[in-house]
Amino acid sequence: MIKVFGHTAPDTDSTGSPIIWAWYLTEVRKTPAQAVLQGEPNNEALWMLKRWNLDKPQIIADVAPGDQCVIVDTNNPAELPPSLDQAEVIEIIDHHLLAGGIKTLVPINITVRPLACTATIMHDLIAEDMARAPQGIKGAMLTCILSDTLEFRSPTTTAHDRAVAERLASDLGINITDYATEMFAAKSDVSAFSDEGLLRLDSKEYDLNGKMLRITVLETTSPQLILARKAGLMEAMPRVAAEDGADEVLCFVVDILRKEATLLVPNDHVRQIAERSFGVTVTGDSVVLPGVMSRKKQIIPVLAV
Repeated sequence: MIKVFGHTAPDTDSTGSPIIWAWYLTEVRKTPAQAVLQGEPNNEALWMLKRWNLDKPQIIADVAPGDQCVIVDTNNPAELPPSLDQAEVIEIIDHHLLAGGIKTLVPINITVRPLACTATIMHDLIAEDMARAPQGIKGAMLTCILSDTLEFRSPTTTAHDRAVAERLASDLGINITDYATEMFAAKSDVSAFSDEGLLRLDSKEYDLNGKMLRITVLETTSPQLILARKAGLMEAMPRVAAEDGADEVLCFVVDILRKEATLLVPNDHVRQIAERSFGVTVTGDSVVLPGVMSRKKQIIPVLAV
C-alpha cells in the first residue's frame, strides 16, 4: 500500500492533497494507496473533512524500511519522516522551492510548479479523469485552493488557481464567497489550542545563515482573538524554541480581510530581524506589516538575521 503524505503540522492542503492523490492512485491508476498525516490537522482541515464526509487519515510518526511513499505539498527533509531515507519514495508533487536533500533509490516522477496550491497541480495531473472524481474529492480540492490562496487574496494566487477553483465551485454548486467565509471562521477558532500549540499550528522551520527559525503564520479573519493572547504567546516562544531546537520563533498573525500581518516582537533579536527584513521601525512588542500575507513569497525571501 502506497503511503501519501504532506508536511508536519498539516494544514488544509497537506491534509486534502494526500486524500486526493490516494484516491487517484487507487481508483484511476489501480495502485492501492493510503493517505496519512504527520500530526493532527488544523481546525480548517478538520472542518473540510466533516463538510465533505471524508475520513481523517491515519496519523503516522515515521515510515518503515521499504514503504512506498508519495510526498505532496513539501520537498523539505526537515518536514518529512525521520526514516524517509530507508523508504522508497516514488513521487513528489509540490509547489514550494526545492529544498534539496531527498535521496531516492531509483528515478522518480517529480512535479513542482509555481502555483499557489498542490491541489491545483493535482487537478492538472488528473486531467480528464477529474470527471470520475466524487464530490468529496472535488470539495477537498476546492477547499485546499481557497485555503492556500486565502480566497484569491494571497500574492501566491495565479490566474490558473482561480480558474480551477471557480470550475470546481461551479461543478459543486457552491458560492465561493459564502463557502470561504465558513472555512475561515473554522480556521479562526483557536480557542482549544495552548500558546505552545498555537505557535506550532502552522509553522515551518528554516535555516537562514546558520540560524534555525521557526516561522509561524496564523491566518485569521479575527486577529483580535489571537492578539489578545500576545503576552502568553511571547512568554511561550523561548520554550518552543528550546524544545524544537530553534534559535528564534517568529509569529506572524495574518489578517485575511485587511491583508496585513502583525509580527510579535518579544525581544531585541526579533526586533532587529523585523527592522532589517521589512524596513520598519519597531517601537513596541508588535509591528504591523501592510500587504504581507505569504510566508513563501513575502516573508522567507526577505528575512535577514
